[in-house]
Amino acid sequence: MSKLKSKTVYLCSACGNDHPKWHGQCPSCNEWGTLSEFKVSPKRTKSGNGQIRDSRKLEDVLRGEEVQRIPTGISEMDRVLGGGLLPGSVILLGGNPGIGKSTLALQILPAFQKPVLYVSAEESEDQVGIRARRLGVKSESLHLSSENRIEGILDQVSLVQSELVVVDSIQTVFSDELDSLPGSVSQIRECGQQLLQLAKQRNVAVIIIGHVTKEGVIAGPKMLEHMVDTVLYIEGDDRYDHRILRSVKNRFGTTNEVGIFQMESNGLVEVDNPSELFLAERRDDITGSAIFPSLEGSRPILVEVQALVSNANFGTPQRNVNGFDFKRLAMLLAVLEKRIGTHMGTKDVFVNLVGGLKVDDPAADLAVITAVASSARDKLLPKSVVLIGEVGLGGEVRSVNRLEARINEAKSLGFKTVIAPAANVKRMKEQPKGIKITGVSNVPEAFHHLF
Repeated sequence: MSKLKSKTVYLCSACGNDHPKWHGQCPSCNEWGTLSEFKVSPKRTKSGNGQIRDSRKLEDVLRGEEVQRIPTGISEMDRVLGGGLLPGSVILLGGNPGIGKSTLALQILPAFQKPVLYVSAEESEDQVGIRARRLGVKSESLHLSSENRIEGILDQVSLVQSELVVVDSIQTVFSDELDSLPGSVSQIRECGQQLLQLAKQRNVAVIIIGHVTKEGVIAGPKMLEHMVDTVLYIEGDDRYDHRILRSVKNRFGTTNEVGIFQMESNGLVEVDNPSELFLAERRDDITGSAIFPSLEGSRPILVEVQALVSNANFGTPQRNVNGFDFKRLAMLLAVLEKRIGTHMGTKDVFVNLVGGLKVDDPAADLAVITAVASSARDKLLPKSVVLIGEVGLGGEVRSVNRLEARINEAKSLGFKTVIAPAANVKRMKEQPKGIKITGVSNVPEAFHHLF
């Protein structure tokens, strides 16, 4: 039998596509100087036993038993995943260095009764054992490995017969069939594809941990995010000890779902009531403070919006914002000046969402514009009021989604009044008891009730 020769391909570091010829400009993404030469060994197209998998009829699949999810033992993790790990699914877990990716992955492993394989290609087994001892992780079914060859990892999965495989991290795993270095576009794509085949053929759940670039996206080709079933990000700020686990893609559950954790000496600890966490140090004796119930996935979280307006010391006034869209703040300031008559052209404006939470919900508009007006007018807002509503360019307050869930969260924390869009209030079949709901159709009407 003649020996098969390797072939040469040219991979683009920008888009991850390969081409048989070298080009100065990538034909796929039109970037210049991004193609690099790699030698690829030929692969067999059949499976190890030479057999081809048969197809199945949809009726046979529907008549079968529904696939049961595997609880991770951490309710916040189960919430983000949609109820637990699904056998045969591939999950990509990303985050900044030191944010808690490996810690979270290690903490969920004791919940599994069947064998679990934790592959730490960056650390030795002893180093992982030191972390497991600190976190209090004990499991007789947990197997550790420092293998960084994808072929060796697949062999160990067959040997252990594991139910779950954790690869930490994909940037350090490589394949012998490629000549490129670990972490390159071709290596990440090849190793990710083999892990995907492992999950689908053996019905094994796979968690892939990935690093995050300076731009805040998972390093490697975007194709890796397209291949997996679920993409999770761990977000956090060095100034705070809480972490937010966010789902940005989930084929088997709700997207944009979040889980809240606190980083402590014994690992990540669940936060049962995030609203209390973000409002714990709130002061109600200062101007420019408003409360808004943000909707993160299916969970409403009360967030404090702080605003500070002062006279500009220089010719150009400053506009600084944390946790809110800068361009949307500029729009709200224009509405405040044009529709309300509050002059902002010579004022410095600072807006901050307390706790480091980032909100892109348009329903926060009314709380932001009210906090700015409170600081500009130097007038206190009522202590127990919650503001909800999207603000249009005409100063109108537009309806929002899931108003009832937001109101119930505010009621559970003792708030007595809700200022909400009039259109939403009219559609409510029954108003909850114990809390007053006031519908407003525009910003001046809301200010009339507040100031």
